Amino acid sequence: MKKNIYPLEAECFYHIFNRGINSQKIFFNDRNYHYFIKLMESKLSSVVNIYAYCLLQNHFHILVKIKSEKEIRLIFPHKDTIEVSKIISQQFSNMFNSYTQAINKHYGRTGKLFELPFRRKLIDSHEQLTNTILYIHNNPVKHGINMNAENYRYSSLFSIKNGINDLSVSLDAIKALLESSKGC
Repeated sequence: MKKNIYPLEAECFYHIFNRGINSQKIFFNDRNYHYFIKLMESKLSSVVNIYAYCLLQNHFHILVKIKSEKEIRLIFPHKDTIEVSKIISQQFSNMFNSYTQAINKHYGRTGKLFELPFRRKLIDSHEQLTNTILYIHNNPVKHGINMNAENYRYSSLFSIKNGINDLSVSLDAIKALLESSKGC
């Protein structure tokens, strides 16, 4: 049984991550990265706030805070008999499935793109939250892709440093998060 597959709980921070099947590529060109970011905005914004992300050729990392049950129920009133954790997981599944279908269609491939299930790690302390943001943003350096994390284009750090508002993640939001939050 895989680790890190417990249900996602409302109002908690999580490090969400996954990679391609057999560590194969999941991003093949610039358009793929941008489409994935667009899907994060469209499919996940109803259930999470995104605070950091980094997309690499064969894997990705996202730091999210799950919205409150009340917020989620307001967005999905027709799902009032479904557990909130299932609604949340379904939104992630919808995003990954949409991305996989687009990649498969564009590149004439079939089958799964991502390892299943996607991994998640509960952030339960301020220190862990800080370390996770640093870990996510330093991933291009860790993997020898870029010597300066600020210059890696497929990361929220790059967007913040260059004033790009792709996920409404700002330096102020991250600073406030680091100053006030204690995790779940």
